[in-house]
Amino acid sequence: MDSLNSLIDGFGTALTPVNLLWAALGVLLGTAIGVLPGIGPAMAVALLLPVTYGLDPTGAFIMFAGIYYGAMFGGSTTSILLNTPGESAAVVAAIEGNPMAKAGRGAQALAAAAVGHFAGGMIGTILLVVLAPTVAALAVDIGAPDYLALMVLAFIAVTSVLGSSRVRGLASLLVGLTIGLVGLDAMTGQQRLTFGSLQLADGVDVVIVAVGLFAIGEALWVAAHLRRTAGEAIPVGRPWLGREDVKRTWKPWLRGPFIGFPFGAIPAGGAEIPTFLSYVTEKRLSKHKEQFGKGAVEGVAGPEAAASASAAGTLVSMLTLGLPTTAVAAVMLAAFQQYGIQPGPLLFEREPELVWGLIASLFVGMVLLLALNLPLAPVWAKLLRIPRPYLYAGILFFAAVGAYAVGGEALDLVVLLVIGLIGLGMRRYGLPVLPAVIGVILGPAAEQQLRRALQISDGSPAGLVNTPFSITVYAVVALLLAWPLLRRAVTRREDPAPPKG
Repeated sequence: MDSLNSLIDGFGTALTPVNLLWAALGVLLGTAIGVLPGIGPAMAVALLLPVTYGLDPTGAFIMFAGIYYGAMFGGSTTSILLNTPGESAAVVAAIEGNPMAKAGRGAQALAAAAVGHFAGGMIGTILLVVLAPTVAALAVDIGAPDYLALMVLAFIAVTSVLGSSRVRGLASLLVGLTIGLVGLDAMTGQQRLTFGSLQLADGVDVVIVAVGLFAIGEALWVAAHLRRTAGEAIPVGRPWLGREDVKRTWKPWLRGPFIGFPFGAIPAGGAEIPTFLSYVTEKRLSKHKEQFGKGAVEGVAGPEAAASASAAGTLVSMLTLGLPTTAVAAVMLAAFQQYGIQPGPLLFEREPELVWGLIASLFVGMVLLLALNLPLAPVWAKLLRIPRPYLYAGILFFAAVGAYAVGGEALDLVVLLVIGLIGLGMRRYGLPVLPAVIGVILGPAAEQQLRRALQISDGSPAGLVNTPFSITVYAVVALLLAWPLLRRAVTRREDPAPPKG
């Protein structure tokens, strides 16, 4: 009841005309920046941090919340229309959304994503209000073996459901894990795969890898085939979801948030793992499995709802523990400190107006996001009507600008081109791009958690499976690995060979 009363007070703060203006401005800026390949919500918040110096803390964080959700939807837009994610959480949207766009259903994919973000954000924020203390306590209890188990689950899940074979999925994952090794060893300080370059000592930024593999690789692949195929305009289609689409998406919209929120709240969280797990779940449960990979709307709706709920989940550990679980949360933590505010257990007592105003603004931002972007779905979809040479030239330009903005080093552009050529080669030989991105994002963290778990257990492998949570997760991993063999055995038993003669 105290939470409900505080939330009502928060709405009183968030619904003032000035704060509504900041929320709307944040949503529009976030969507516009998220649409640009390579510039995700973390970079958007970081770039706009100086702009908020003159604002009061409450207005600044309400604007940041709008930027966060807007940029997540903007990243989904380019994933769906151009197969070019604006940020890592939007990677999964490209798998089914881009084939839908090529089939003339880009507006429907965008509408499914917009409603998914709305449902995920609403449910995630309600869970934030109700479950924040419990989830924070659970997050404290999760140890290194549990983190490692979750990451192994993500690796296995993503390699087993994508691409034409598991071998190709595993090869792609190994490419990503290798790129993730570049830089200094976090524990020994030894250089790995830096070729003597000081600029590579910090590793290759995830933004550069994602932009290189997706944007540059896709642009080069399209350019290589422009002479063979005419650049025909792809029809945009109807701007609203039909009855059949809603019938197939309403369950994924409701399932996604309950996958995304817990992962956002734990310190190994973020929107990457739950979006992949949501995709795997929808593929397993769908009655239209044959459409996956060719434009299944469930594969857009579920992961997008999970991504939006995960964003609400990240605020749990940041506000209650002062522990950022994503790049955006880290930038927002820096913004809190800029105002002399330290997130943690006492924040709700010391700054109740700020905290509950921020939480209430999440609800407001979701409504604004849906109200502004759902009618704009056909407008975004018309990006496909731009002649392909101009469109992909623009993608290359903005991708290069986004990559250069990450570190301001000319070497970043060279690395971007090299990774883009790797992406072109992967498309040429049928390797799925997504496992490589997962390897880069989660590989270094998995290595760190593996070492930490082994240190705690004095080098004993039993230390990797010494908690009920990790044992459960590894059981799920074993089931994923064994499932094709089990399914084949069951199919043979159900369909015996016909009798001879």
